[in-house]
Amino acid sequence: PENETGNEPAKDEEGHDRQSGGGNPHVWLSVANYMDYVENIAAGLMAADPGNAKLYKQNLAQYTDRLKALQSKMHEQLRGIKERRIITFHEAFPYFAKEFGLEIAAVIAQEPGTETSPEEIARIIDTVRKTGCQALFAEPQYSSAVAETIARETGAKVYTLDPVVTGEYRKDAYEAAMEKNLATLLEALQ
Repeated sequence: PENETGNEPAKDEEGHDRQSGGGNPHVWLSVANYMDYVENIAAGLMAADPGNAKLYKQNLAQYTDRLKALQSKMHEQLRGIKERRIITFHEAFPYFAKEFGLEIAAVIAQEPGTETSPEEIARIIDTVRKTGCQALFAEPQYSSAVAETIARETGAKVYTLDPVVTGEYRKDAYEAAMEKNLATLLEALQ
């Protein structure tokens, strides 16, 4: 069943409802999934504070409208990109890639904070060479040293995509991060 945002409940890669646990936790990187989160938070606030339910509902409608506009803009602008394969720092972007029609060709670090082995680096270099993928995406909260090594070996360029897990607590932080991610992808993949 659809929720108030018109979205089906988010599923992980295996088709399980995201609330069931397991799977990749970065569901908010899909704007559709993020709208589900926003709706669930608003529903919780309305249940906990029914006296202000009207205000929460108004805020939900306004924010959802902004998110739908962001989502539409991202779909429209990413539709025309030539290269759809990307190499990401870690497994943060499958929901994002699925929503926006991108293919994750390789992942640099399986888990943040773990060292990428020489064999893994060689495998990624081979993937870059075989696929012609020229964009490597690091993340702002981690070192880009391995990505830079791969770039030196292949001629690829390193860009930064934000998984929206750190940063300033501003009311527009999500939108700003996703707008920046959009600009980065457009620069990297045109």
